[in-house]
Amino acid sequence: MLRSSTIRASRRSASFIPSSATRQVVRVPQATPIVCLQQAQIRKAHAISNPTLANIEKRWEDMPPQEQADLWMSLRDRMKSDWKELTLQEKKAAYYIAFGPHGPRRPPPPDEGRKVFFLSASIIAAAIGVFALTRMFANPVRPRTMTKEWQEATEEYLKAQGTETITGYKGMMVQSPPASKASGKINDE
Repeated sequence: MLRSSTIRASRRSASFIPSSATRQVVRVPQATPIVCLQQAQIRKAHAISNPTLANIEKRWEDMPPQEQADLWMSLRDRMKSDWKELTLQEKKAAYYIAFGPHGPRRPPPPDEGRKVFFLSASIIAAAIGVFALTRMFANPVRPRTMTKEWQEATEEYLKAQGTETITGYKGMMVQSPPASKASGKINDE
């Protein structure tokens, strides 16, 4: 019973082995039980044709993704065997696919630095223009809270209230120059 189930199992597994692979059965002496039979699989992938690999450096980017994947898988299967059996074109194609200047390793276009510079400069110039235009049409009269006197009064008020700032120092609230005589005095409200 054990012998027949082992034979059936070996026939089933043989039907699942791809046609491109070969199967080798290791012969064991008769003294060893049948259960210890081992099947050694040696996969020998055939060489990839030269027209498929010809000029791969120029064609790789234009190939459909499925075709790229198929070619890479066949090269990968081929590289699993002895590398001395690989053809020179297979070695070059495998190296190019793995490490070549395509995808994220593609070098930048020759004009890219200049384009980035001029685009950045034009954006900065546009920002300066918008700022200058805004300042040109802005109200020249500053708010009354932006005078030096108002800011000193605010500082005195905070001290009187007992407000303790962490980095408090004299003149902390004062940011503006003294008020000009044309703007008048601070209105006390």
